[in-house]
Order: sequence, then structure tokens, then C-alpha cells
Amino acid sequence: MSEPADKRPKNTRGDAFPVEGFALTVDGKIKSQYPDLADAMKVAVALKTKFPVIQVTIYDAAAKTRTPVNLPEA
Repeated sequence: MSEPADKRPKNTRGDAFPVEGFALTVDGKIKSQYPDLADAMKVAVALKTKFPVIQVTIYDAAAKTRTPVNLPEA
């Protein structure tokens, strides 16, 4: 089954910074965009859990800041 079109992340060029929402970056390259922080964080934690070595950050387009995503301590 496919997800509704409005719930799927918007794919962008790897070198184009978004102007709104939140972008998920992996090893410095923008991979996808999300309308809110909760969606971006959910995907980021899932990626970091599956591949703990990669660098995952969330770019906030409004504030123009990057937040690194780390795994919670067990």
C-alpha cells in the first residue's frame, strides 16, 4: 500500500536548501523534507538506529539551524 500523497516526504536535490519545514540530512547531504519536526525526528531516529555510524542531522529552514540526531543512551 502506498501512503497518501500529503504524508510522503518531499524529495529534493542534495545541494538545495529548503525554505520551509525541516530537512533530513545524512552525512551532510539533504535527503528529504518534512512539514514538522516530529516527522523528521521519527525518520532520523529510525535511520540512526539502523545505521549508527552515519551522521544524521535535521535542518530547520525557518531558523536556519542544524540539530544532530544521536541515539538515546540504553
